[in-house]
Amino acid sequence: MTTESAPVPRAAQATDVRRVASAIRPPRSGEDAPAPRPAGRVTRRRAPAALMASDVLALGLAVILVAPGPWPPVVVLLQAAVQSLLHAYRGLYRLGLSPSALAELPALAGLAVVQWYVVAEALSAYDPRYAAGWVALGCAAGLQTLVSCGARAVVHRSRLWSAARSPHSTLVVGDGPVADRVISVLQEHRRYGMRPVGRVVGSGEDVDEAPGEMPLPVLTSVQDAGRAVVQNSVRHAVFTAPPEAVSDGAELFALFARHGCRVWLITDQGAVAQCRTAPRPDHVWGFAAQSLYAGPHRPVAHRVKRAMDAVLAMVALVAAAPVLAACALAVRVCDGPGVVFRQERIGRHGQPFVLLKFRTLRPADAHESATRWNVSADRRMSPVGRMLRRTSLDELPQLWNVVRGDMSLVGPRPERPYFVQQFSRMHPGYRARHRMPVGITGLAQVHGLRGDTSIEDRARFDNRYIETWSLWQDLCVLARTAGSVFRLGGS
Repeated sequence: MTTESAPVPRAAQATDVRRVASAIRPPRSGEDAPAPRPAGRVTRRRAPAALMASDVLALGLAVILVAPGPWPPVVVLLQAAVQSLLHAYRGLYRLGLSPSALAELPALAGLAVVQWYVVAEALSAYDPRYAAGWVALGCAAGLQTLVSCGARAVVHRSRLWSAARSPHSTLVVGDGPVADRVISVLQEHRRYGMRPVGRVVGSGEDVDEAPGEMPLPVLTSVQDAGRAVVQNSVRHAVFTAPPEAVSDGAELFALFARHGCRVWLITDQGAVAQCRTAPRPDHVWGFAAQSLYAGPHRPVAHRVKRAMDAVLAMVALVAAAPVLAACALAVRVCDGPGVVFRQERIGRHGQPFVLLKFRTLRPADAHESATRWNVSADRRMSPVGRMLRRTSLDELPQLWNVVRGDMSLVGPRPERPYFVQQFSRMHPGYRARHRMPVGITGLAQVHGLRGDTSIEDRARFDNRYIETWSLWQDLCVLARTAGSVFRLGGS
């Protein structure tokens, strides 16, 4: 669906003068340089595999020592696979800053009990020879829990030791006493794996370093933060207040996500409780800590979404080939050469890409194309272009953008860079739309927010879609989009 709306007056360029940040350079070899990563230690990348191996080892010992009779190998392998899936679903392979095997004990015990009794009942129903008593099953679950908990404690301790030996470069975003204390904690307790190399504050803010603290370079713009991320290979970014409460917080969050940094919110307990609820509470020396993500953190579901987008887009391209050919021929005959219109749009995390559409009108020049708001009532639009707009058939070439991975079938509609800057200044939350891949259609469009409608309302619906995203919601939006096309609901 198209995203054209009412015209927006050209905004003046920002004239704020920002303080030049102190130069940030990679650490030299010496006492401040991170030590070489210890060979054979459990690093962050290896920790989930080590935790999974610990759980499988505990299950194997319980089967060998306690299970009545030799269980079929296929059953044991299936039980191990189901166990890994259940532990992953409960978040037992997520890496926190202050992991505790004792805190994981209740979840491990509950899943073990349920798993053993379900498998035993299924086996006894299949073959009575494998029937087991309640006491034996309880002992097996208890042994598995104790071994798994002990092995996990070793993994956690090894990972923390490795993190202290080789902490990652970290930027801290925020000012005030909370930020001062967070920086002090990270500098003093290196086991959290973070080594502050810079501090990002708002423009014009003065930062007073507390006595005894190691002074950090102060960055006062998103550009300075971007250079620091590249120069220092920054791996972590710490917000000491929610990003929406920080000056340039949305831009900084997008910058860190674009560079693959892991973003944290580390602040007072009361502040984090007011802004959001963490699924698994974590802390940094008593400060509430929560990992922030650019979108709903369900990697498997998002991979399924991407696969579904690619498959459906390819099928739609093949099925719509005759319609595509007819539209291209109509544009060529009625409006002359230049059937496909290419335009730069802003995608996920602010990354630009080239969007494809059937041409419905011919702009005067490139500047007009990038900065003029085109609506369905434009007098330069030919009858063919007006028909394509009204039926949304001009959007069909974007199926190729979906196949390439530039877009998704469902998501916030992409906009031109010029208008992204305008809308981001005028409407709170507009820039947050770029947390998810942009789409051909979206929740705002199926609610009639297309054409000359409110940008603020669109941003609200787009952010609502991101916060409540699910595959089922995508299917519902696609179904409603198809209905609107048949009702000629384009613009």
